[in-house]
Amino acid sequence: MSGKNVTEVRLADAAGIAEAARILESGGLVAVPTETVYGLAARADSAEAVAKIYAAKGRPDFNPLIVHVAGLEQAERYADFSPEAVALAAAHWPGPLTLVVPRRAEAGLAEAVTAGLPTIALRAPAHPVMQALLAAADFPLAAPSANRSGFISPTSADHVLASLDGRIDLVLDGGPTSAGVESTIVAVRANGRVEELRPGPLAIGEQGEGKALEAPGQLASHYAPGKPVRLNAAWAETDEFLIGFGAVGGDCTLSASGDVNEAAARLYAALHEAARAPQPRIAVAPVPDEGVGRAINDRLRRAAA
Repeated sequence: MSGKNVTEVRLADAAGIAEAARILESGGLVAVPTETVYGLAARADSAEAVAKIYAAKGRPDFNPLIVHVAGLEQAERYADFSPEAVALAAAHWPGPLTLVVPRRAEAGLAEAVTAGLPTIALRAPAHPVMQALLAAADFPLAAPSANRSGFISPTSADHVLASLDGRIDLVLDGGPTSAGVESTIVAVRANGRVEELRPGPLAIGEQGEGKALEAPGQLASHYAPGKPVRLNAAWAETDEFLIGFGAVGGDCTLSASGDVNEAAARLYAALHEAARAPQPRIAVAPVPDEGVGRAINDRLRRAAA
């Protein structure tokens, strides 16, 4: 990497992962690829380290963080898992599913991680780099998306640097992420009911009312490209950068073939491109509201809010 970045960028090889683990152990901040987006990791058992996440992101401190763990055995140190929660973890971990479950009183995690709530959001990610980092660290990692709060989520190392260069210690470059939108978040209620708090790559549980802020990504205005965004656009006005989908071409496209999975993987890269474009406004073609299309439309509505 050239010397222009204040934040160090390392390839996500064994040496890079070992350096990342050392930085995290000493309370620093490292951006790490997951299968969804890049996460901004800090040790979740250190109030000082977690405070650095909020400072780097400029994130409201009432917004809880996802704690990343190696698997169910580690997760059960920090939370009480009902039979329903155990079954969900067994079926979908490692993977893009975050479970909101009752926090153990003796969890030993920084209070800011749960934003004072009696629950905790836990995920076992599937990305080999994040898995290797969790294996190299003997502590859990709090890791929201690696971008300034309210900005577009990052699916590449360059996206991370676009808003966090100089604000964090290291970016582990593992190439572009695959799923492209953040994990599905579900709450497992005391009565066994599973309620979706944030749509994502997996469709699980009943759609929640979404009134209480229980999980990341629930703020109405989020993932913002810094320009007005017009949704369900079949064409562009003269001052708009058009993000296409399917038959709607555009200045760039989420998926020329109309594939929602490809669109999810390309969503944030397209929003980053639109943010950098000279046009003052952004238009986005309609995306079907089915499968991961629900997650895409959720993020687009928040970007337009």
